[in-house]
Amino acid sequence: MALGVGWVVLAVAAFLYAEMKAVPLRLALPLAAAFLVEFSFYLLPGFPDIWAALVARMGRPGTVCFLTATSALPYLVYSVPTGLFEARNLALLAAITLALSLVYAPGRVNRALDVLFLALGAAVILLRVFDRIYPTPLPRVPVSILGHLMLIRTAALAVFGLRGGVAVRFWFLPGREEWIAGLKWFALSILPLAAMGWATGAIRVRDHALNPLTGIATFAGILVVVALSEEFFFRGLIQEWVEKWTGSRLGALLVASLLFGSVHLSFHGAFPNWRFSLVAAVLGLFCGLAWREKRSIQASMVTHALAATAFRVFFQYEFTAIYCCQIGFPFHVVSGHM
Repeated sequence: MALGVGWVVLAVAAFLYAEMKAVPLRLALPLAAAFLVEFSFYLLPGFPDIWAALVARMGRPGTVCFLTATSALPYLVYSVPTGLFEARNLALLAAITLALSLVYAPGRVNRALDVLFLALGAAVILLRVFDRIYPTPLPRVPVSILGHLMLIRTAALAVFGLRGGVAVRFWFLPGREEWIAGLKWFALSILPLAAMGWATGAIRVRDHALNPLTGIATFAGILVVVALSEEFFFRGLIQEWVEKWTGSRLGALLVASLLFGSVHLSFHGAFPNWRFSLVAAVLGLFCGLAWREKRSIQASMVTHALAATAFRVFFQYEFTAIYCCQIGFPFHVVSGHM
């Protein structure tokens, strides 16, 4: 049911987006098809019983092959019909998937392997590898998001299917108690975030707030892509693992928050964007507190998505670069404000 509903929603969204951006049909159809294929695999980590059954049937070598093959499929669906296919990009996608999968493929789990796994994923994002693999055929058409979605679900499936032993739940919709906890920590974060944004000059108030429908769509997109992926890694894995390794809840909270801030150093392409990095680190603290209260990334997802949406609806980010890339939402900008 989730797959069918998602396909309908995505198909409608793709049609509206193509109309709004004047994307020609020869590009719009392959791009929409690639997103529908990727969405099917993106759902898989949310159904652990199905994934566990598949892993048991395929075995470890088969699982690695499955992850590698499915990482390439959306790229082929899009790039071949549009004439953008390049063998080296296909090889690079396979290499990324293999690297993430093979860390845990032998069945060993230790601290060094966990750090290596996280470092590989971070390197792919910080080096903007997907911008090269998925060239944008038209201005303001973020094709590289396909790569980000692939990375998220590949890493999650590798953790659940090959590593194991993690308590984090990869799911898209928070429950009632998670909504309450997330809302509480978002409310408590408003003044500290606004103060940090003002003190660093990272943001300014918009002349006109975005309309409510844009705000709702922004929140939904951030919740199920950006917040889910970042909270999975920073709270569900990093904060959980550091807490386990050190025995310090405060230390784990600080480490995860500082790392969360550091990956935003390249925010809006203005590296080193230390101003926004500090704002992100403060947000990381409140997301970490929401996670710690419920031991659930769905609670921290709510805090994260509400804060990010509020910033986008009511504020403009100050930066000078003309390209911006955030995990999950890469896009072009025309002026100095988002």
